[in-house]
Amino acid sequence: MQTTQSIFNRYEEVKGRLPKAVSRSTTVDIASLLDIAEQIDAFVFDAFGVLNVGETLIPGADRRLDQLRERGCAIRILTNAASYDRDGAIAKFKRLGLSVDDDEIITSREAALLHVADGHWGVIAARSDNLNDLPAPASRLEEAPEIYQSVDHFLFLSTADWTPARQDLLMAAMQARPRPLLIGNADLAAPRDDGFSIEPGHYGHLIADRFPDHVRFFGKPFPEVYDLIETSLPDVAPQRIAMCGDTLHTDILGAAAREWRTVLVTQDGLFAGHDTNRFCVQSNLFADWRLGRI
Repeated sequence: MQTTQSIFNRYEEVKGRLPKAVSRSTTVDIASLLDIAEQIDAFVFDAFGVLNVGETLIPGADRRLDQLRERGCAIRILTNAASYDRDGAIAKFKRLGLSVDDDEIITSREAALLHVADGHWGVIAARSDNLNDLPAPASRLEEAPEIYQSVDHFLFLSTADWTPARQDLLMAAMQARPRPLLIGNADLAAPRDDGFSIEPGHYGHLIADRFPDHVRFFGKPFPEVYDLIETSLPDVAPQRIAMCGDTLHTDILGAAAREWRTVLVTQDGLFAGHDTNRFCVQSNLFADWRLGRI
């Protein structure tokens, strides 16, 4: 059973692998994003814990995005969810009831696939994922040890069908012959309707504990997804971009490392029901602003 405290503690344990950022020392509480809209040209939103919890839209999130657009602010959704290809990610947000343009969505999967090299890949993915967007030959990693041993590289996209036994097979394959492992979702956990799910970053860091030079993480807080966002906003200065997220070590740290502004959202995500002050002090990670919901 994962808890807010255990997830936070693990992020602190692996902090040496995360980007470095100059920390603020205080956070200003605000009532709504409209309070800072004049200071920001582009708002970037994490999904889980900010716009939705599991398959449920957080009340008012859709309206707030529309209000920010009406004020001339650009909108981007930056999600570490890598279980869907781009079309699947777009469809999910539209199912939630969010009115979003296709170019407003950036995923960690997109960033990871840009670094898929030649060779045969062993892929950890949901059964429902057809893997049509993979740019190289691939085999699914399931129960057959010989596939783990034979592939040239590993790509971890989803924990939907992953098991401890399969993790043992992956670890054994790395021990027998260390190879590159790309983690398409750097999150350790994500808030769901019934608690926290375990995400690919959790398993990736277990491998990185043993083979740190062979594991590469994609998604917040790592730089490649921020590159994609900035490329999509060529006329916006970093100090005029605000990242809105629920997690200190991913959303806030990653954006601060790019010199973006940051907003910690507290009511529905990782810190739901907790006072965030002690977590900020312990991690020395402070957002520019903080609010319950956007």
